[in-house]
Amino acid sequence: MKKFIYILSGALLLSSCSSTNLVFISVKEPAPVTVPDYVKSIAIINRTMPSDKTKTLNKIHQVLSLESENLVREGSDASVNGLIDELANNNRFTNIVRVDSTDVTSFGAGVFPSPLDWDQVDKICRETNTDALFSLELFDTESKLNYAATPTSINTGLGNIPALEHHVNMNTLVKTGWRMYDPSSRTILDESVISKDMMFSGNDINPLAAAQAVIGKKEAVKQVGNAAGHLYANKIDPYWIRVHREYFVRGKSGAFAIAKRKAQTGNWNEAADIWMQQTKSPNRKTAGRACYNMAIINEINGNVDAAMSWAQKAYENYRIRLGLDYTNILRHRKADEELLTAQNAK
Repeated sequence: MKKFIYILSGALLLSSCSSTNLVFISVKEPAPVTVPDYVKSIAIINRTMPSDKTKTLNKIHQVLSLESENLVREGSDASVNGLIDELANNNRFTNIVRVDSTDVTSFGAGVFPSPLDWDQVDKICRETNTDALFSLELFDTESKLNYAATPTSINTGLGNIPALEHHVNMNTLVKTGWRMYDPSSRTILDESVISKDMMFSGNDINPLAAAQAVIGKKEAVKQVGNAAGHLYANKIDPYWIRVHREYFVRGKSGAFAIAKRKAQTGNWNEAADIWMQQTKSPNRKTAGRACYNMAIINEINGNVDAAMSWAQKAYENYRIRLGLDYTNILRHRKADEELLTAQNAK
């Protein structure tokens, strides 16, 4: 598998030990959720409406949390739209079917419900001719409103007159809960809750003007819901992270100083040539540090197996402590590469 690692050669940050520098690289991580390769088409449902049995409890929850049924309906619909848009962009599936008419319901009242019965999942996938089911199972908003009035004065042509300044603050928590069902293996591939806090505030001597700050809550909730759908869809995609590695810049000879300057200018190949020569040094510390640096350059070049071999040699033969830590990091990278290979084959 072809690996892409970008080197930020300008990174000159020193670690706590002055004998090393840091280099920053971007590493591709496997997707948090692996979808089986036989899943080519998916159905998507919105399961956020409460059942008849829990409607009364849900109404009480809505009153206490300053929530409305219309807000949940529109916000959850925006979440499903966000999920569909993101999944359609990545070309992972040949067919995406949105199912709007299902008899599946949720518990409501801000509770992440129990999973769907597998007979229900089988029925939906069979009727839509799909291989898996993505379900939005929770959409909930909880708002807390704070109001205060403080004395102030208004400067008029006739002088200052006393008045009250009204302060309205509303904190709203938006929660979405998701599941991925695989009916073939009867496995829940993933279940997650995504939360986002929003703050609305307004100040004015006119109480109605102060309250204007919370009027945009509905559109804001829909935007957050849509973003949550995009975020959840990304769970099936590999992603990049920025990591750092330490490399040695000091040895018994001046060769390490030369290699350091070459690395700082991005001339990693010539730096590696110097380190390779130093692996044969009669000085054990110099040779060990050079072996460790050879592990670094091999990871930079995408050869994790060779990097692991050099890191092991640095620790086993020369007792370079960083070599043991680095070996464990590379072992994890190797496992991630194998998973990436499987995910990219789909």
